[in-house]
Amino acid sequence: MDLSLVIPLLNEEESLPELSAWIHRVMEANNFSYEVIFVDDGSTDKSWEVICDLQKNNPHIHGIRFRRNYGKSAALNEGFAATQGDIIITMDADLQDSPDEIPELRRRILDEDLDLISGWKQKRFDPITKTIPTKLFNWATRKMSGIYLHDFNCGLKAYRSEVTKSIEVYGEMHRYIPVIAKWAGFRKIGEQVVQHQARKYGSTKFGWDRFINGFLDLLSIFFVGKFGKKPMHFFGLYGTLMFVLGFIASAYIGIGKLVDLAQGEPTIKVTDNPYFYIALTTMILGTQLFLAGFIGELIGRSSADRNHYLVKERV
Repeated sequence: MDLSLVIPLLNEEESLPELSAWIHRVMEANNFSYEVIFVDDGSTDKSWEVICDLQKNNPHIHGIRFRRNYGKSAALNEGFAATQGDIIITMDADLQDSPDEIPELRRRILDEDLDLISGWKQKRFDPITKTIPTKLFNWATRKMSGIYLHDFNCGLKAYRSEVTKSIEVYGEMHRYIPVIAKWAGFRKIGEQVVQHQARKYGSTKFGWDRFINGFLDLLSIFFVGKFGKKPMHFFGLYGTLMFVLGFIASAYIGIGKLVDLAQGEPTIKVTDNPYFYIALTTMILGTQLFLAGFIGELIGRSSADRNHYLVKERV
């Protein structure tokens, strides 16, 4: 199969018939074999009934329905697991992503041997309350990941099937899929300017809580990707460093006390010196960090996927 389209949605009953017809026209014009997987993320309107009606008239359409709203990441992850196409396309269901972009995305994946292409909505029609957080996210993600894309959160993306079958998306991490793919070893990441259309039906699902959750997920991706298989390299290093600094400081205070006593100079008790408590706290924190790394190593070694690595090819 040439293409699998994964489309997560929440309360988009009005846009689904128009989007489905648009996709079908594009697929027929390019003679693609395809499937469309609508993932209903706990809609409270008639979205699921619309999907069922569409499926009766178009066997290329499939539907997955969640019992409640789990979020876009969960919807994408479930959709990825169900795909059968060689190239996977993700897009939003609100008609702000154009299916006319799909043929060029597929061509570039194949001709340029790319693992992933992320869309870039260079000209946006979103309100300022959404564009400003998006710009901040993109800037922070570029700095932390080293992937220089303009729009990480664009819903219109194209992947080789190996990418979607090799990664796991959860939390609010759908906006950082290029970062997850890079950590999994898929480094051929491209970008394509795509058309952004004004919302025609419904209202945006964006909220300020996603701004905070998205930032925390970015930190999680960075840490897990770098130290997930070797937590001792992070906690052990900084824990040992803090313990050594605290021990040296405590020894300096104690030796200074003994020297002053030997010379008959007036001195205060060690326990009356505020720097002693700072040094002691540093040693305690260092010990805790070291133990956290040690426990992390024990958990990692007993994990079922401790030796789960992605093999690219065999000879």
